Parts: sequence; C-alpha cells; structure tokens
Amino acid sequence: MATPMPTTGKLQSNTREKSVDKKIYRSMMGNLLFLTATRPDIAFSVGCCARFQAEPKDSHLKAVKRIIRYVNGTLYYGLSYSKDTNNSLVAYSYADWAGCVEDRKSTSGGCFYVGQNLVDWHNKKQNSRSLSTCEA
Repeated sequence: MATPMPTTGKLQSNTREKSVDKKIYRSMMGNLLFLTATRPDIAFSVGCCARFQAEPKDSHLKAVKRIIRYVNGTLYYGLSYSKDTNNSLVAYSYADWAGCVEDRKSTSGGCFYVGQNLVDWHNKKQNSRSLSTCEA
C-alpha cells in the first residue's frame, strides 16, 4: 500500500454492515497504537480507526488491515535523529473543518521539530463542533 488510508472517503459507523469480533479488532488496534510511538506516518490513520472500537464493522477491519499492509511494505521507515546544531523549535499545525461525517467535528493536529528532528506529534478529534474554519 502506498498510503495507510485512502485519500478519498471517510470511515463512519454503518449499522447495516456486518459486525466483526471486538476482541480481534481491539487486539489489532492495540498493536497499532503501540507502533505509533515510532511511526508518526500512521498516527492519524490509527486514530481514525480507534474511534470505532466499541462497535467495529467490516469496513473498519478492512481499514486496519490496510494500515498493517502499509506497515509491512514500509518496514524500514522510522525516525532518525541527526546531530543538528540548530536548536530552534518549529511547530506545524493543521485542522480539518467538520471532517467527521457523522458528528461534523473537526480533527486538529501538529508536529514539533527541534532543528531538523521530529520530537513530538499529536492529533485529536475536537470536543465540540466548529462553526467556522477559524474555529477549526
């Protein structure tokens, strides 16, 4: 897989879909959540799939399997740190306005660099709905 998640379409809880075994789904998600400590490229995708642990459906399991196939094809990806003499702290942030199809809540995130070295990253679904792109 070239990407951990498709660039089009969003995951949603579809009650008409076939449910999958929660124990297996949660086990796969736990392993992927552990892996995000060293693989920031899958953090967003794993976070999206983690939202459906209460009632996982077939499409959610397919998304998790796609992430696993992506990881299998990119085993040699990871973080590397250089001896950079530049000690400046740089932060980047992003937000999608009403990105969740079901509740129209935004997801925001960001990453922090010291010099050229990535030292922290995060993404979080917002607690409330944004009424404008400025709020997102």
